[in-house]
Amino acid sequence: MLDVRDLRYHPATAREPVLRSVSLQLAEGEPRLVAGRSGTGKSTLLELIGGLAEANGGQILWNGESLDNRQRRWLCGLVFQFPERHFLGLSVAQELRLGRRRVSGEAMERVLGQVGLDGVALSHRPERLSGGQQRRLALAVQLLRDPKVLLLDEPTAGLDWTVRDEVLQLLAGLSRDRALLVVTHEPELFRGVIDGGWRLQDGVLQPLGDPAPGGLPTMPPDDRA
Repeated sequence: MLDVRDLRYHPATAREPVLRSVSLQLAEGEPRLVAGRSGTGKSTLLELIGGLAEANGGQILWNGESLDNRQRRWLCGLVFQFPERHFLGLSVAQELRLGRRRVSGEAMERVLGQVGLDGVALSHRPERLSGGQQRRLALAVQLLRDPKVLLLDEPTAGLDWTVRDEVLQLLAGLSRDRALLVVTHEPELFRGVIDGGWRLQDGVLQPLGDPAPGGLPTMPPDDRA
């Protein structure tokens, strides 16, 4: 279990803290999401958990053991918003191999199958994949590391409804044997796939079931036709 306790983050250039006192728990098979508007610190939270930034206070533990940033980078797999903008490989195989000394073709085919890309050739250029396929490739890159915790920043951003539904079903499957945390400004899209989580506002987490300011529901009914 991943246990985040009283996490605080106040960059020197900001007047107010980005995160004031954030505590949450993530467990295998229990996907969770953090909802909030743009600029509320959702992406920063993922970077702190994933060991890419240094908090000003608090603890992050895995099964009761405190972890430093390097250990969390091994533990977690982080997929950024619009990950296709960060692709460097000239082929799917090169993208999967980046940063790794030895990766067998069998291992690459296995993770591609996990994300529904088993029909895509390893020689295919990443930029020629569809938007949904590019998101799947970004997931495959992280799954090749076999992370215990998967962190996803706005995984449905910029996708049409059909592709969004495919990605959501993929996430439901990936969450069965690892801890998974999604941050999003559209929590209603995840209804039925990830129902538990929090809303981040003013640097503090509140349960999604609590009413949002002004009496508005945090997860409004799905109004898709």
